[in-house]
Amino acid sequence: MTDLLPRVRADFARVRFKAFLNRMRSFLRGHPRTLLSYDEVKEKLRIGGPLYCGVETVEVEKIVGSLNRYHQFDRAFLPLEDNSAPRWQNIDLAFYQDVNLPPVVLYKVGQVYFVVDGHHRVSVAREQGQLYMDAEVRECSTRVDITADLKPEDLVILGQKVNFLERTGLDQLRPEARIFLSIPDGFRRMLEHIAVHRYFMGLDQQRDIREQEAVTNWYDTVYQPIVRVIRRAGILKEFPGKFEADLYLWVLDRQRYLHAEGHDLMPPAKAAHEFIRKVSR
Repeated sequence: MTDLLPRVRADFARVRFKAFLNRMRSFLRGHPRTLLSYDEVKEKLRIGGPLYCGVETVEVEKIVGSLNRYHQFDRAFLPLEDNSAPRWQNIDLAFYQDVNLPPVVLYKVGQVYFVVDGHHRVSVAREQGQLYMDAEVRECSTRVDITADLKPEDLVILGQKVNFLERTGLDQLRPEARIFLSIPDGFRRMLEHIAVHRYFMGLDQQRDIREQEAVTNWYDTVYQPIVRVIRRAGILKEFPGKFEADLYLWVLDRQRYLHAEGHDLMPPAKAAHEFIRKVSR
């Protein structure tokens, strides 16, 4: 054991230096690499649960957040404080001695995990290149897909998406619908589009339109035709980091602009073609 002490001390010194370098890179790039806070995710995405799932083998790289220690580790689970040295080194020593440690306790949300108990075990596992580890998992339900590349700033848009789905029920009415946005107020604007669409449906059909009927009709006759034109044109590749729904919003912005300039109001697909013609030119 005494022969291993210098080694585990050197390991901890190395991870603390790596944490320092990560912090400097994050500062210079303006992109904090912090762990996700479970409480923040729970509040903004209104997740349900957790429900006990038993002991499972999970991918270490999918552990991206913490219940209550997200300030003590960075996104790579490198320790940010020197006072964690004794605990970290003891677990590192157990790794070298092939000591079986109890499973960590995790909350699962979407495709990612948040540590409830076992932060130092996750930290050592990542540093030692361990790909999988045993965990006692409790799963939380969510209406949006959460992946390991999620950043804290993404939670604002995802929170708006949850509100959009709760208001419209689109994920239940059209389970195949996959709407992603990078525009901060995009989902709020879509709710406005559906409300306006419902109003004009009522005028055209001379009857009250149920909200669910307006949602599905908007998706089928407004959103989808525009997206199909965008896909056929292959124009999305001209806008790195953007999604089809972003271009959908731009198409309708263009449609409104032309209408305000005195042009006839274009059908959705025609407006999409006009937008693509303008962008291509």
